[in-house]
Amino acid sequence: MQNITVEELKARLDAGEKLNLIDVREDNERAEFHIGGTHFRLRRIQDMAIEELEPLKNEEVICYCRSGNRSGMACLMLEHMGFTNTYNVTGGILDWTEKYGNAPVA
Repeated sequence: MQNITVEELKARLDAGEKLNLIDVREDNERAEFHIGGTHFRLRRIQDMAIEELEPLKNEEVICYCRSGNRSGMACLMLEHMGFTNTYNVTGGILDWTEKYGNAPVA
Protein backbone atom coordinates (compact mmCIF):
# COMPACT_ATOMS: atom_id res chain seq x y z
CA MET A 1 0.00 0.00 0.00
CA GLN A 2 1.11 3.48 -0.81
CA ASN A 3 -0.36 6.75 0.40
CA ILE A 4 -1.74 9.64 -1.61
CA THR A 5 -2.67 13.03 -0.17
CA VAL A 6 -5.92 14.79 -0.94
CA GLU A 7 -3.88 17.47 -2.75
CA GLU A 8 -2.30 14.87 -5.02
CA LEU A 9 -5.66 13.21 -5.62
CA LYS A 10 -7.41 16.50 -6.39
CA ALA A 11 -4.67 17.44 -8.87
CA ARG A 12 -5.13 14.14 -10.67
CA LEU A 13 -8.92 14.49 -10.69
CA ASP A 14 -8.65 18.09 -11.92
CA ALA A 15 -6.34 16.88 -14.71
CA GLY A 16 -9.10 14.54 -15.84
CA GLU A 17 -7.25 11.32 -15.09
CA LYS A 18 -9.44 8.22 -15.13
CA LEU A 19 -8.88 6.75 -11.68
CA ASN A 20 -10.06 3.58 -9.98
CA LEU A 21 -11.38 5.41 -6.95
CA ILE A 22 -13.12 3.32 -4.28
CA ASP A 23 -15.23 4.84 -1.48
CA VAL A 24 -15.26 2.29 1.38
CA ARG A 25 -17.57 4.27 3.68
CA GLU A 26 -21.12 3.40 4.73
CA ASP A 27 -24.19 4.39 2.70
CA ASN A 28 -25.15 7.32 4.94
CA GLU A 29 -21.63 8.78 4.79
CA ARG A 30 -21.59 8.58 1.00
CA ALA A 31 -25.04 10.17 0.81
CA GLU A 32 -23.77 13.21 2.73
CA PHE A 33 -20.79 13.87 0.45
CA HIS A 34 -18.39 12.00 -1.80
CA ILE A 35 -15.65 12.76 -4.30
CA GLY A 36 -16.75 10.19 -6.84
CA GLY A 37 -15.61 6.70 -7.62
CA THR A 38 -17.24 3.39 -6.91
CA HIS A 39 -19.05 2.91 -3.63
CA PHE A 40 -17.79 -0.39 -2.22
CA ARG A 41 -18.21 -0.64 1.56
CA LEU A 42 -15.34 -1.98 3.66
CA ARG A 43 -17.66 -4.72 4.94
CA ARG A 44 -17.80 -6.24 1.46
CA ILE A 45 -14.01 -6.32 1.27
CA GLN A 46 -13.84 -7.88 4.75
CA ASP A 47 -16.32 -10.53 3.57
CA MET A 48 -14.07 -11.10 0.51
CA ALA A 49 -17.02 -10.29 -1.78
CA ILE A 50 -14.79 -8.50 -4.26
CA GLU A 51 -15.82 -10.07 -7.58
CA GLU A 52 -16.66 -6.64 -9.02
CA LEU A 53 -13.17 -5.38 -8.17
CA GLU A 54 -11.27 -8.42 -9.51
CA PRO A 55 -10.59 -6.79 -12.94
CA LEU A 56 -8.60 -4.08 -11.10
CA LYS A 57 -6.13 -6.49 -9.45
CA ASN A 58 -3.17 -5.26 -11.49
CA GLU A 59 -4.30 -1.65 -11.84
CA GLU A 60 -3.93 1.31 -9.53
CA VAL A 61 -6.75 1.33 -6.96
CA ILE A 62 -7.24 4.39 -4.74
CA CYS A 63 -9.37 3.87 -1.61
CA TYR A 64 -10.85 6.60 0.57
CA CYS A 65 -12.99 6.87 3.68
CA ARG A 66 -13.74 9.46 6.35
CA SER A 67 -10.26 9.73 7.86
CA GLY A 68 -7.97 7.28 6.08
CA ASN A 69 -8.21 4.45 8.61
CA ARG A 70 -10.81 2.20 6.96
CA SER A 71 -9.39 2.86 3.52
CA GLY A 72 -5.97 1.86 4.82
CA MET A 73 -7.47 -1.38 6.09
CA ALA A 74 -9.18 -1.89 2.73
CA CYS A 75 -5.87 -1.44 0.91
CA LEU A 76 -4.14 -3.97 3.13
CA MET A 77 -6.93 -6.51 2.70
CA LEU A 78 -6.98 -6.02 -1.07
CA GLU A 79 -3.23 -6.53 -1.18
CA HIS A 80 -3.67 -9.74 0.80
CA MET A 81 -6.14 -10.82 -1.92
CA GLY A 82 -3.62 -10.18 -4.69
CA PHE A 83 -4.10 -6.53 -5.60
CA THR A 84 -0.74 -5.11 -6.62
CA ASN A 85 -1.09 -1.31 -6.65
CA THR A 86 -3.27 0.09 -3.84
CA TYR A 87 -3.26 3.65 -2.55
CA ASN A 88 -4.79 5.03 0.64
CA VAL A 89 -6.05 8.63 0.69
CA THR A 90 -4.47 9.96 3.88
CA GLY A 91 -6.81 12.13 5.89
CA GLY A 92 -9.81 11.01 3.83
CA ILE A 93 -12.94 13.10 3.45
CA LEU A 94 -12.16 15.02 6.63
CA ASP A 95 -8.96 16.35 5.08
CA TRP A 96 -10.67 16.92 1.72
CA THR A 97 -13.49 19.02 3.20
CA GLU A 98 -11.06 20.95 5.39
CA LYS A 99 -9.05 21.96 2.32
CA TYR A 100 -11.70 22.12 -0.42
CA GLY A 101 -15.09 22.23 1.30
CA ASN A 102 -17.87 19.94 0.20
CA ALA A 103 -18.53 21.37 -3.23
CA PRO A 104 -19.26 18.71 -5.84
CA VAL A 105 -16.26 17.32 -7.68
CA ALA A 106 -16.25 18.24 -11.37
